[in-house]
Amino acid sequence: MLTNVYHGKKVLVFGHTGFKGSWLTSWLLRLGANVAGFSNGIPTSPSLFEVLDLASNIRDYRGDVRDYEKVQEVVNEFSPDIIFHLAAKAIVRECLDNPVSAFHTNLLGTVHVLDAIRSCNSVQSAVIITSDKCYENVEWEYGYREDDRLGGKDPYSASKASAELAFSSYYRSYLIHQKPRLHIYTARAGNVIGGGDWARDRIIPDCMRAWYQGSSAEIRSPEATRPWQHVLEPLSGYLTLGAWKYLTKKIDLSGHSFNFGPSSEVNQSVRELILEMQQSWKFSDPTQVSFYTPEAFQRESMKTSKEATLLKLCCDKSFSKLQWKPTLNFRETVAMTVNWYKEFKNTPSKIACFTQNQIEEYQKLAKERDIFWNLE
Repeated sequence: MLTNVYHGKKVLVFGHTGFKGSWLTSWLLRLGANVAGFSNGIPTSPSLFEVLDLASNIRDYRGDVRDYEKVQEVVNEFSPDIIFHLAAKAIVRECLDNPVSAFHTNLLGTVHVLDAIRSCNSVQSAVIITSDKCYENVEWEYGYREDDRLGGKDPYSASKASAELAFSSYYRSYLIHQKPRLHIYTARAGNVIGGGDWARDRIIPDCMRAWYQGSSAEIRSPEATRPWQHVLEPLSGYLTLGAWKYLTKKIDLSGHSFNFGPSSEVNQSVRELILEMQQSWKFSDPTQVSFYTPEAFQRESMKTSKEATLLKLCCDKSFSKLQWKPTLNFRETVAMTVNWYKEFKNTPSKIACFTQNQIEEYQKLAKERDIFWNLE
């Protein structure tokens, strides 16, 4: 069971103040880990990290992952057993606006973390998180597998593909020889939703900001489909990888990459996502969203770059090798997400407890559904 693995372990999370990083930090604390985080400030306002008051329960390092000396200093000082690397430029439009920063952070930052792992003897396990956008997306109907071609038509996607190439190079050139007992992996997931995301140019936060104010959310590409999943789904995969060295000695998967996504039937359009959100919110007025017309969407896309309309992941490898599978269906995913924002709107003082309750609810469902990582 994950609790037995993480209890008392020293875990360092790069990017701990972000949306996924805050949920991961909360879960690690619940599992009894001794957590430290490294991040370049608070990325949004409101901030899930601040709302949950995580700084008071961890060792909170601040610095830029592009600062090689600082990364080395923090890793050597904390001497973690396990590292999760999530620090990144994660918004596609921000990367389009500042491609140099995107490549510096997503590629060079990953190299800095890999080099720190190479030089630190305490690290036993590490998970490098990239993105489902690392694949060369030609919008085919079947899901991308871990050995499909990497690529990227935009700086965000290309920088994530570059991080994957850097990982492969470091693993084969150094880690497999110098640290044969190290378990290290990359994890690819995307289109994560859940409570506490306040980033710009993301569907859920954009809708919530508008709906909190009683106004209409403007949606850019209603027919685009994505493998929507609750944030706890890929995090359960990351935690499984981080614990794999301790969970089993049957198979060594170090150096592998893994996709984490929803069931194959969960690949709804943006329009379907919005309609399900409205049902969960229980709107009396169904006109709380305005969709771009195809002409308006085309004009907007020409200002930046073409947005992919179809993206799917194949997670067969995670199921067969790790016995990992998603816990929630689409309706449950949306309901958990919307319920968090409703709770935050109505009783913000109780949101930390509510967040922990959602983690507990997710673990309970996983156990009821016989999910491997949650078994004793």
